[in-house]
Amino acid sequence: MAPYADERHRGALRYVQLVVERATETVQVVLVGNGSSPDVLEALPAALEALLGERLQGLFFNAQPERSNAILGPETVHLSGHAHVRERLGGVEVLFPPSAFGQNHLPLFERAVERVHSLVPGSLQVAEAYCGVGAIGLGLLERAQSVRFNERSSAGLAGLQAGIAALPAAIRARGSVHPGAAGDRLDVLEGADVVIVDPPRKGLDAPFLDALLSQPPRRLVYLACGLPSLLREIPALTGEGRLRLRGVEAFDFFPFTEHVETLVWLDRDDEPFSR
Repeated sequence: MAPYADERHRGALRYVQLVVERATETVQVVLVGNGSSPDVLEALPAALEALLGERLQGLFFNAQPERSNAILGPETVHLSGHAHVRERLGGVEVLFPPSAFGQNHLPLFERAVERVHSLVPGSLQVAEAYCGVGAIGLGLLERAQSVRFNERSSAGLAGLQAGIAALPAAIRARGSVHPGAAGDRLDVLEGADVVIVDPPRKGLDAPFLDALLSQPPRRLVYLACGLPSLLREIPALTGEGRLRLRGVEAFDFFPFTEHVETLVWLDRDDEPFSR
């Protein structure tokens, strides 16, 4: 998309993204401007800092000069405060940079994380694709033999690396990061007993799905935000006796809408888990 041609729009504030850190009740503020640097906002950042004071968790500028349906542009500048929102999920601290994906209904997401953890027996090799900042998998490092994390977004990877770095060294050593599209990082699946996926609404990358079909893990735990994609992929995953559907649960992350997140888990018939 081309930048705005009308000079009257240059320097305008386009959006404001607010995220409240629950433990401190402070707010992370991202000012999305129609320009390439914070200068386009003139005195606004300083005025917000003065207004919010200790209630400000972190302040950022995001450059989005393009005509696009994307709220955030690719460049984010840290102006002041903390670099990440910190949330405790699955028993560990998870760090969210301002451009990283995070669920808006954290109390219910906590329950979903706990449910996923209950489906992963200890002392096994785990792979998590589409992991974002590691909100699900980081909490498994303490009891897993190993966890391989896959993510493609730079913001997600930054939060993931920060979350791993915050762990004790002995636990940190069990995790490895495999950046890139899931379909390009099939190495995360090698030797994995349990595979966890939380893909976007379009579903699994085709090469990743093919790899699951050719060498299914003992258990696949799939948290789906796109039900049509999940319904399309389940017949393939369960075809020819590859995997058997063991359970289905729904989480209403978006109350008063028709959208739900669907959790399913599937086991290999030859080596099922007891739970």
